[in-house]
Amino acid sequence: MGIHVIKMPDLGEGIAEVEVVAWRVKPGDAIQEDQVLADVMTDKATVEIPSPVHGTVLALGGGVGQSLAVGAELIRLEVEGAGNAAGAAAAAAPSAATAEAKAPIRVSTADYEPADIPHGPVEAPRHIVAPEPRAAQPAPAAPSKPAPSRAAAAHARAGTPARAQGQAPLAAPAVRKRAWDMGIELQYVAGSGPAGRITHADLDAFVAGQRHGHGRAAGVDDRYAELEGEQAVPLIGLRRKIAEKMQMAKRQIPHFTYVEEVDVTELEALRTQLNARYGDERARLTLLPLLMRALVLAVRKFPEVNARYDDQANIVTRYNPVHIGIATQTDAGLMVPVVRNAEARDPWASAQEIVRLADAARSGKAVRDELSGSTITITSLGPLGGIVTTPVINHPEVAIVGVNRILERPVVKNGGLVPRKLMNLSSSFDHRVIDGMVAAEFIQTIRGYLETPATLFIE
Repeated sequence: MGIHVIKMPDLGEGIAEVEVVAWRVKPGDAIQEDQVLADVMTDKATVEIPSPVHGTVLALGGGVGQSLAVGAELIRLEVEGAGNAAGAAAAAAPSAATAEAKAPIRVSTADYEPADIPHGPVEAPRHIVAPEPRAAQPAPAAPSKPAPSRAAAAHARAGTPARAQGQAPLAAPAVRKRAWDMGIELQYVAGSGPAGRITHADLDAFVAGQRHGHGRAAGVDDRYAELEGEQAVPLIGLRRKIAEKMQMAKRQIPHFTYVEEVDVTELEALRTQLNARYGDERARLTLLPLLMRALVLAVRKFPEVNARYDDQANIVTRYNPVHIGIATQTDAGLMVPVVRNAEARDPWASAQEIVRLADAARSGKAVRDELSGSTITITSLGPLGGIVTTPVINHPEVAIVGVNRILERPVVKNGGLVPRKLMNLSSSFDHRVIDGMVAAEFIQTIRGYLETPATLFIE
C-alpha cells in the first residue's frame, strides 16, 4: 500500500487560493476514481474536485471555511501500489513508537472536580498514568435552589423519570451546574454518554422536547416557555464572499440613492397583451425584460452610468456593450448572474436569458463567466419589494437600479380620480463619478420609456 496526495489544482484565471465549502468524503471512506471529494469556491463560482484514483481517505487538508493555496495538500489517500508520496510519508511520519514516546498526554478536564484541574494543559511523561475520572456524585444540597422554569416543573410533574428510582444521574460538574442554572432536574434527563452519562447535548435535547410539548402538563402553554442556548453560525463559502463584497462596496463607495415614482399602468397592460398573444410560443414577459430595454436605451444618452471605477488607479472605464447583472436570491445567498450584450436582445430574448441564468445560479451550476463582468446591475425583490429600498452598488460598478413593488393607488388624472399602478425605482450611484443631476436625468429617462412603453420598440 502507498500514499497518494491530491493537491489543490490550478483552476486558472490567476486564482491563487480557494475556500473549502463542503467535503463529500471523510477519513476512512473508500472512494472511486472520478468521485467528487470536495466543493471549493473561487470568487463566486463553486467547483467540484474529483479524485483521479481509487483509494481510502486518510486525512483531509483543511476544514470547511478554510482557504487553501493552489498546490497545497487537499486530501491524502491510501492506495494500492507505491502511490505518489511514499517517501514523503515515510519522512514526515515518525515510527509509531517514537511518536508515542514524544506525544504528550492531554487529559480532558470535563470529568474532574475543579480542585483536580491544574492551570494550563496537562502534559505528563508516558510512565505517568492519568488519573481515572471520579464517578460523578450528585450535586451537594444548596441552602436555596432556584425555582425551575414552568416547562421543567411541568415535565417533572407529568413526565416519567429517565432512570430507575434511586439511581443517581451521571453528569460532569459543568453539566450539573448548567442544569442547576436552567432549573432542570437531571433525574428526568436521558443520558446519551457512556454508562448513561448526561451531556450538554442531552440538556439541549431535553429543552427542545419541552418546547415541542413532550411531557407537557395540562394547563401549561409551551408557547411562553423560557428558551435557552445560542448558535454560532460561521460565515463560509458564498455567504462570506457576499459579506466581504458588501463591506467593500459600502466602505469604498460613497452611495447616494435617488427614488422616483413611475406609473406602469400602460406598461402592465401592454405586458398582459403580449403574454396573451405570444406567451405560448415565446418566453413570458415579466417587468424585468422591459426595464432592461428601457435601461439600454437610457444608457445611450448617459454612457457614464454604464461603467466601472478602478479606485486604485482612479480610472473610470465606460463600456459600449451593456452587460446587465441581475441580482438573484439563491439558497446559498445573493448571486448576480450577467445578461451579456443586453443591447442586442429583444425583451423575449432577455426573458429567456434571465430564466436560464437564474436556474443555473439557484442549482449551483453557474460558471464564473456567468457571474462576472457586469457593467450595471438591476435588483428586485419582486412582490416583496417594499415601497423604497437603498440598494448597494455592485462594486466596482457605479450604478444600480432597484425595482420596488407595484401598488394600485388613486391618482388625480385629467381632473378626475382614477386608479393607477405605481412603482418606485430606488437607484443608487457612486457619487465620486456620478453627479446628482446626471443620476436624476438618467432615471427620468427610464421613467419616460416605461410610462410610454411603445417607445421601447421604436427606437
